Amino acid sequence: MLKIIMISDVYLPRINGVSTSILTFRKALQALGCEVLLIAPEYPQPHPDDDQVVRIPSRYLFIDPEDRMMQYSKVVQLYPRLRDWQPHLLHIHTPFVAHYAGLKLARKLQIPLVETYHTFFEEYLFHYVNFAPKPWLRWAARHYSRSQCRQINRLIVPSNAMLEALRAYGISAPASILPTGIDLEKFSGGDGARFRHKYAIPPQRPTLVYVGRVAYEKNICFLLEVIQLVKNTSHPDILLVIAGEGPALGQLRKQAELLDLKENVLFIGYSKTHQDLMDCYCAGDVFVFASRTETQGLVLLEAMSLGVAVVAMAVMGTKDILQAEQGALVAQENPADFAAKVQQLLGDPALRQRLAQEGKNYVRHNWLAETMAKRMTEVYNSLVCNRL
Repeated sequence: MLKIIMISDVYLPRINGVSTSILTFRKALQALGCEVLLIAPEYPQPHPDDDQVVRIPSRYLFIDPEDRMMQYSKVVQLYPRLRDWQPHLLHIHTPFVAHYAGLKLARKLQIPLVETYHTFFEEYLFHYVNFAPKPWLRWAARHYSRSQCRQINRLIVPSNAMLEALRAYGISAPASILPTGIDLEKFSGGDGARFRHKYAIPPQRPTLVYVGRVAYEKNICFLLEVIQLVKNTSHPDILLVIAGEGPALGQLRKQAELLDLKENVLFIGYSKTHQDLMDCYCAGDVFVFASRTETQGLVLLEAMSLGVAVVAMAVMGTKDILQAEQGALVAQENPADFAAKVQQLLGDPALRQRLAQEGKNYVRHNWLAETMAKRMTEVYNSLVCNRL
């Protein structure tokens, strides 16, 4: 039985792709018989954890108030407990305190070290450290990525595009492309009618849904331009539901007012329960996504698994999902083409239904969490066996 330590600078109740990936992999790995102990920050708001989650005291992070910084010394002090547990491998999920504390622990424990590169930091940092020149931030992101990847035994990336980007940095570490899968037990049973009733959205009102962090790098401002085009050309009552929170929220509210979209955009924040999230997805006639910096684009698979047709751009990590052209229409990187794809789906219920069924089948046959977890155990076992 494999004993795995995972360590991350972010986890629930903070909702983002990294948290979702860790949660999904932990559950699937445990179902395969692995023991997975997770080290993650404490947050001001409590979260119910199992007994294999170790919370570390953390402090406020001024450049990104949603996140926390763990106390390095408190992580390293776990060494005696971890030594007695006798883990086989340590898996890092984020490149901040988790990386350096995880590196220290792995060396002391003399076990292999794996790291997943979840985020395209080259594009991400500029939005949060915007007082520094973008070329300098790009250099820093590449420099630290190269430095950290030299310290690990295996690199995990969620998409081909992310691996290509890291190879272009000059990173030569052994790597495996291993995306996060979908737990079909969790992503089923959404009730779109219930969501529409809750928010007083008429059953026939054309509705688009975006689910995810409301952050600058998600390119939601592009979606507002799309909504304006759709409103002015074919569907004056079009509605975009934005489910999530984040630092771009204030700017997007202002943009919606400037574009005369105050009645066409509904900001609902994070869903309070998982069922609320499922209902939100299913309330949409179309799921829309325009991020250009995703390392995977997990929300596309979540929408497809629930039978919601997708319009998205195939850029960076979303290419791996969208290249099959199943369950989705792929839009060009301009608002006019994206709006045309949305209008095509809104005007063709039969096409929406076909894409909905395609998407469900596509996820079931290609993106199951159990399949990805089995591939992860193969990576783990190869490293452990080579160490013996």
